[in-house]
Amino acid sequence: MMAVTALGRQTFAALANRNFRRFIGGQAVSLIGTWMQIVAQSWLVLELTGSGTDIGIVVALQTLPILLLGPYGGVIADRSDKRRLMIGLQSIMGVQALVLGVLTITGTVELWQVYVLALLLGLNQCFENPARQSFLLEMVGPNDLRNAVSLQSTLVSASRIIGPAVAGMTIAAGGLGLCFLLNAASFVAVVVSLLRLDVTALHRTVPTERTRGQLREGLRYVRGNRNLAVPLLMMAFIGCLAFEFQVVLPIVAEQTFNAGSEAYGFMTAAMGVGAVCGGLLVATWGRTGTRALIVTAAAFGLALVAAAAAPTLGLEMIALVVVGVVSIAFNSTSNSTLQLEAAPHMRGRVMALWSTAFLGSTAVGGPIAGWVSQEWGGRAGLLLGAITCLVVALAAVLVLGRGKKVTAHTHPITEDPEELMVEDPAISEDPAMTEAYARSRAA
Repeated sequence: MMAVTALGRQTFAALANRNFRRFIGGQAVSLIGTWMQIVAQSWLVLELTGSGTDIGIVVALQTLPILLLGPYGGVIADRSDKRRLMIGLQSIMGVQALVLGVLTITGTVELWQVYVLALLLGLNQCFENPARQSFLLEMVGPNDLRNAVSLQSTLVSASRIIGPAVAGMTIAAGGLGLCFLLNAASFVAVVVSLLRLDVTALHRTVPTERTRGQLREGLRYVRGNRNLAVPLLMMAFIGCLAFEFQVVLPIVAEQTFNAGSEAYGFMTAAMGVGAVCGGLLVATWGRTGTRALIVTAAAFGLALVAAAAAPTLGLEMIALVVVGVVSIAFNSTSNSTLQLEAAPHMRGRVMALWSTAFLGSTAVGGPIAGWVSQEWGGRAGLLLGAITCLVVALAAVLVLGRGKKVTAHTHPITEDPEELMVEDPAISEDPAMTEAYARSRAA
């Protein structure tokens, strides 16, 4: 019993922080609404046009601002009070969902309106994402960062189970528009949770003073640190072509298995089940660094191969559970690796590049995955992601093998912060981060 209790404390360590509990509570409500909107929006476009390519275009428009302006969003995050910035942007996103819901319920929604609202939502997200990602460290501190990132990813995955299931029932009971209205209401929970945070308990980062060239400074910083550059490039390619499930899965459900929106919802929920399990595993026993990223990228690719080859809907569900496990492991590992590696005054810009690589790349990958799936079927869309993961994992091995081994992640585990300071100046800029990083690697 003591061992089980100790394991539970290790798995949910970040929840001991009251601010994190309040924040994660608000996120829990909002993320269910977000997944309801994701399901409803994809199905709305499919009803309006019957085209997988158009679904990809909507997703691309939603992520295009992140691709184009995401790095600048990180500059704003580094300059701003992140909590106040999130309160304003979350409120605006709630209004966007409200407008889409009203248009849908009144029967006046047209494809161009979905395009415009998706573009506006993406514009908000390109500033909100880096603020939210880097704000985690301010809430929990460096010691519990990896655990907090994994628990937040687990929450996203749990909402992927609940949200689509609720969306399916809501669509059947009240139509697509009601999903959008409920999502708009869910943003109230996020804003209230942020307003109730104890600001005196935050590990606040002093906002960076406004100067010229801060965006270029961030790009040079990443380019000069392979511990940052390699994970970001891996996420850029894999995020572009392997994470396009909201484009590929509707086509897999409708064309591959001749099923309807319910099957699509259950397929998304199956991935969510796996992702919850994967998130808890990473929270308990996860590792950071490029070596862990390579392993999880390869596993992601193999799981997608199995999903592409599944002959029946039942086996497809099982394969998607595994896909959920390894996809969240890759996502969480890349996020925590970058946050622990980045210097405090650069963290917003680094996480903006992560958001650009993960979400902004969909502006390119969404239409590609949609076109591939439309022309050659949903299995081809899954296989495209599988090949991308395996090629990226192999390329990372070759790149890291040719040069000097990446420091801090590949050198022998050490408890000596001085050694880390010599080998990795980026980490040594923050003594607390150096000490926490040493402990996390030794674990």
